[in-house]
Amino acid sequence: MPIELYQDVSLTCDLPDYGLRSGDIATLIDFVPHPQGGEEGCILEVSNAIGEFVTVVTVPRSAIAVLRPDNILSVRLFAQAS
Repeated sequence: MPIELYQDVSLTCDLPDYGLRSGDIATLIDFVPHPQGGEEGCILEVSNAIGEFVTVVTVPRSAIAVLRPDNILSVRLFAQAS
């Protein structure tokens, strides 16, 4: 299933430097080519449960997945990395 700009996606891996975990939801805001021709990057905007901005991260395309009808959302406390 193709991923489109401004679509919500889930992380497929932990990003401990940002306090993010696999399964966290973010919005895809741009695609970026790899400078040496490697895997395409994705710029994600992360918000909290009430829609407030948390951070922007860049991850490889393989680190995100499209949300599916059999996914369920959950809530956890966000402990920002120090």
